Amino acid sequence: MGESRRGPLKSAVASSVVSPVRRCSRTACGRPAVATLTYVYADSTAVLGPLATYAEPHCYDLCAEHSERLTAPRGWEVVRLLDSSAPARPSGDDLEALANAVREAARPQERAAGAGGGGGARTVDPMEVARRGHLRVLRSPDN
Repeated sequence: MGESRRGPLKSAVASSVVSPVRRCSRTACGRPAVATLTYVYADSTAVLGPLATYAEPHCYDLCAEHSERLTAPRGWEVVRLLDSSAPARPSGDDLEALANAVREAARPQERAAGAGGGGGARTVDPMEVARRGHLRVLRSPDN
């Protein structure tokens, strides 16, 4: 009787260590995933949110570049859920406030002419409550 001398089955394909980092689902993209895309067919909506806790077959993991460039089919709506752990991007109002603060700080400080023994008295805005450096706390117009 012939006894088989085969050892354990060996794969024809060499195996490599699987990375614990989830990758983008887009073809030929190997970047790490940062967001998960889910389609809600009943509502014709594509929902893009933070990376899901675990990978599911009906969801698509996307890298930062592909999640920013995402478009939906005609007639569909894209809902982008904000990731609370990510830093918020500055709005137009934030940038305008920053620019105004820089302009205010760059202006020369006006001082009263009486720089004698009593120290320099400064003209105070009646709306100004407090000041720290170039920042001012203003009284509410309702008060």
